Amino acid sequence: MNANIAISVQNLTKSFARAKKQASIEAVRPLSFDVQRGELFGLIGPDGAGKTTLFRMLTTLILPDSGSASVDGFDIVRDYKEIRQRVGYMPGRFSLYQDLTVEENLLFFATLFNTTVEENYEFIKDIYSQIEPFKTRKAGKLSGGMKQKLALSCALIHKPSVLFLDEPTTGVDPVSRKEFWEMLKKLKAGGMTIMASTPYMDEAVLCDRIALMQDGKLLDSNTPAQITEAYPWTLWAVYASDMFRLLIDLRKYPLTAACYSFGEFHHLSLKEEGDKEDLRRYLQNLQHANIEIHSITPNIEDCFMQFGKEGIS
Repeated sequence: MNANIAISVQNLTKSFARAKKQASIEAVRPLSFDVQRGELFGLIGPDGAGKTTLFRMLTTLILPDSGSASVDGFDIVRDYKEIRQRVGYMPGRFSLYQDLTVEENLLFFATLFNTTVEENYEFIKDIYSQIEPFKTRKAGKLSGGMKQKLALSCALIHKPSVLFLDEPTTGVDPVSRKEFWEMLKKLKAGGMTIMASTPYMDEAVLCDRIALMQDGKLLDSNTPAQITEAYPWTLWAVYASDMFRLLIDLRKYPLTAACYSFGEFHHLSLKEEGDKEDLRRYLQNLQHANIEIHSITPNIEDCFMQFGKEGIS
């Protein structure tokens, strides 16, 4: 085992049974990747991609069907007790005791790991100090951002070497999302290995490396910059008055490789170097009005759509 690898996944799979006479659901198909020590690694994908199932296997909550994985050098099946002492896990849904206060929740989790809040207070101080003024408030009465900070404090109270965060910013306001990722940067700077999943493509660029995941498969894994630089097509943003009809007509354009809606524009990928004026004439001949065409740089979401379309694994 390479000492620089904190998480190693080799051909890991997991399926779930369905009703009689129906095929089982392949939640995670053979997955293989490594996470380096001290790395902030992002798992990017939509709901149903298999992210939560993967996290539950890596944190020893469920057993894999096949393959193997290790966390901090320990096997997820054979050494589950060691792993549970060494990792912090923040599930996607708020799972703390809502009828306990902020302080009581933190004390409870410290006790589970045979430690005290006083012993590790300096480790969580930057995060917990933001909610400490509300320590007597019931957890169920906290705002989304405050619940997030409390859950992270509880996941860190035993000073884990590896931190797993399953969609930690889902349903949280933009300001709290930004604050949360700033906190993760500080933890990473202190040497912690962090693996975080998210459905938000804009959070991908905040990670050292990312893995794009869909339908239980790994589409690609690399740094955000390297993934976007490898985008194979010319990419344009196109607008016209009738956006629905525009989407249909752009997909019929002879050079179109792919076309999807992105906010106010459609992102058009061309199979070869295209001519803006030729595209404009094509749209004008189809009676489109107020046409705008801009050359743009691909983002992570463009790359994700490309990989999903091609079915790369």
